[in-house]
Amino acid sequence: MQFGIIGSGSWATALAKILTDNNHRINWWIRNADTIRYVQQRRHNPHYLSNAYFNSKLLEMSSNIVYVIENSDVLIIAVPSAYIHNVLSTLHTDVFKNKKIVSAIKGLLPGSNQLLNEYLEQTFNIKLEDYFAVVGPCHAEEVAAEKLSYLTFCGIDETVAAEIATHFHNEYLNTVVSHDIMGVQYAAVLKNIYALGAGIAHGLEYGDNFLSVYIANSANEMVRFLRKARLDEDSSGLNYAASAYLGDLLVTCYSLYSRNRTFGNMIGKGYSVKAAQLELNMVAEGYNASRCIHTTSRELQATVPIADSIYDILWQHVPASEGFKNIEAVLV
Repeated sequence: MQFGIIGSGSWATALAKILTDNNHRINWWIRNADTIRYVQQRRHNPHYLSNAYFNSKLLEMSSNIVYVIENSDVLIIAVPSAYIHNVLSTLHTDVFKNKKIVSAIKGLLPGSNQLLNEYLEQTFNIKLEDYFAVVGPCHAEEVAAEKLSYLTFCGIDETVAAEIATHFHNEYLNTVVSHDIMGVQYAAVLKNIYALGAGIAHGLEYGDNFLSVYIANSANEMVRFLRKARLDEDSSGLNYAASAYLGDLLVTCYSLYSRNRTFGNMIGKGYSVKAAQLELNMVAEGYNASRCIHTTSRELQATVPIADSIYDILWQHVPASEGFKNIEAVLV
């Protein structure tokens, strides 16, 4: 398989590190030509995970996205969900023909509230059989430090998902395979919202006792939503305590590497959304996701009072302390 990566943020950089550590030559779309020259000369990304070094001989970097797509069999899309349309909208509708797509994004497309596979099918006629997703629990910073991590590769074609996964497995990265392509994507969206809420709680000086109850209730709320959202109504064989669901939720809520938790912490301490965005200087997917899920949950008739309260804080200007009083009232 010839892999191509679209995006150059921290998660894209981490995935590039894994593949090149496994001696795979990759095509890598990086928008900024200056960044490409820097990586060629210094062997690391100047903006993200600067402690992750590459064998530059294994990197075929280009600012021409069509070149990267045409010369790759498997395309890993790793740009923030809010920028997907901007990155892909100018491409010809048959550009992904005969390609496998792996989503490494953890959000819904703002405006349309679509998962990436829904947008790709509508715009580029990508069938779900050719679409896969990679999810955690896995922070890019720990990949850069080569601390043992786990990735789950999902697709309705589990055989191909397993084949893709083999190219990522190494001494610091274990892989798991799942067929729940819709569920794991929605779980990755929801866990960012709940992690943002965990950060708000920390900023408001709630303690660990409260946080444990908050996360347990968030996990239950996530499962209720996923059961509504699944295309396949039979979810009896799924283990929602698995790493792709509960594990990813836990690490995103607790870890100091979590940008959503960090963003929420600033909101809890009194920052405005705009000030927190400027201070973080990275995309916190949970912010836009909270509005998308607020709309989607109503379409699915899924009850999500915790996610709704976080939406109210971020988008309806409800004071954080008041929003968390509402959350307190629904926790059990």
